[in-house]
Amino acid sequence: MKLDPKDTKTAHLHGIMLGAVQPRPIAFASTIDEDGNVNLSPYSFFNVFSANPPVMIFSPARRVRDNSIKHTLINARATGEVVINIVNYDIVQQMSLSSTEYAAGVDEFVKAGLTAIPSDLVAPPRVAESPVQFECKVKEIVELGQEGGAGNLIICEVVMVHVNDEVLDADGKIDQTKIDTVARMGGNWYCRSKDAMFEVPKPLATLGVGVDALPEHAKNSDILTGNDLGKLGNIETIPDKDSVIAFAKAEKLPALKIKEKHTRAHELILQGNIIDAWKILLL
Repeated sequence: MKLDPKDTKTAHLHGIMLGAVQPRPIAFASTIDEDGNVNLSPYSFFNVFSANPPVMIFSPARRVRDNSIKHTLINARATGEVVINIVNYDIVQQMSLSSTEYAAGVDEFVKAGLTAIPSDLVAPPRVAESPVQFECKVKEIVELGQEGGAGNLIICEVVMVHVNDEVLDADGKIDQTKIDTVARMGGNWYCRSKDAMFEVPKPLATLGVGVDALPEHAKNSDILTGNDLGKLGNIETIPDKDSVIAFAKAEKLPALKIKEKHTRAHELILQGNIIDAWKILLL
């Protein structure tokens, strides 16, 4: 399928984009209007973009159906302040309820049964149940268009961070299993990071040898996956000939056909034994 955005209905394009670009973190944004009325609403067009200065950006888009704008955007423009609360599994249903389009002036904290607590440096309250809350000053708002579906980038500088001690590990870092965040998928779907996490070691600080260093038969294998090749390429030094011969003797390996090599190497990779997988491939 090919889609030319100029010839595609916005609602359909929107669905394709949200179904493909995911999982997306959620900014649970609390703001106040000029009369002091509180608003709370979630946005999944959100991420962190700088650490020094600490900057986050989220985007309340114009509604596709009628081109109206959201209370969060109105409030951010008027007051220049917002709190970005992080959503975890414990509050995902209350967060979803808060996305209901209540009338201006209705307090979503009350509707969703969440606890509003004072911030230190900004006027909007924080969500007490959120594991991490970022008090922010709005640096800039960038309008991306005037039609329904157009985003409005609210660029926020973090001026205070609150972290629930219960999600910290012994070193004072956030424990990814304890914070238990959720993320937005397409349609009605979400994912829970605690149940979906897997670890991918970062590439070596020294240069990995790269996939191109593998024998051609390995690079063209129908058995070794792309992930297998990535792991094989992330070693610093290729095993030398003597170590390969010693390995074959120690393991009493018979002469192996190409597919047998690939199968054994794949099994070794699954066990985390990357060096021996290399030796099998180099036999």
